[in-house]
Amino acid sequence: MMTRLILRTLLCIAVSFSSWLAVEDQKGFGQSGADQTAQRFEGEIKVPVVFEYLLHLPKGYATENKAWPLVLFLHGAGESGSELEKVKVHGPPKHVAGGEDYPFVLVSPQAPSTRRGWEPAALNALIDEVIAKHKIDKRRIYVTGLSMGGYGTWALAQAYPAKFAAIMPICGGGDPTKVESLKDLPIWIFHGGKDTGVPVKKSEEMVAALEAIGSTKVKFTLYPDAGHDSWTETYNNPEVWKWLLEQSKR
Repeated sequence: MMTRLILRTLLCIAVSFSSWLAVEDQKGFGQSGADQTAQRFEGEIKVPVVFEYLLHLPKGYATENKAWPLVLFLHGAGESGSELEKVKVHGPPKHVAGGEDYPFVLVSPQAPSTRRGWEPAALNALIDEVIAKHKIDKRRIYVTGLSMGGYGTWALAQAYPAKFAAIMPICGGGDPTKVESLKDLPIWIFHGGKDTGVPVKKSEEMVAALEAIGSTKVKFTLYPDAGHDSWTETYNNPEVWKWLLEQSKR
């Protein structure tokens, strides 16, 4: 009697196990080529962004009923922090502090010292905020920067290429494997031949990558005897600004 009970129990276990294997086999259990279904996730992540920045509005801005070009200037690593006056050390903000009146809206944000480099999404949000608040010609938005700001210029343009009419990265570098979207964007690159802070090859790599995909709108100015400071001569040159403001999206 006991033997029959044991046999009956073992038989039930065997049948149950066989049924389980059959079900799992249908699911793809134990098969290296099991099917997987494609799924899609869409969501929104909100990240707080805070920028202190200098704003220059050109003469005539308040009285002239027109849209103005916008230039975003990105400083180098040395000007990061919480003292906004440091942004006036180099580049266009320095010129404005010295009495220069540019014929465009100039926005010069300061990167927090807690962040290394510039975040493209945050900069894009800042541009949108300026566009919403001021009379900006969306066909004539430009970005330029030096050193860390040169890297930021490349990164921002590669992330949002349709945003800009032209860019001017100075002694920076970008990702030469992701230049396809910049093929038709006017770009003027500057670098010092004796730069030990950011090797000139960083700019040369971007030029070579753009030319390899057929870009005809990339220019490269090499200052053979300049070190890391290749921005002073660049921003002092009226022809540089003339070229920049001539660029416009259709």
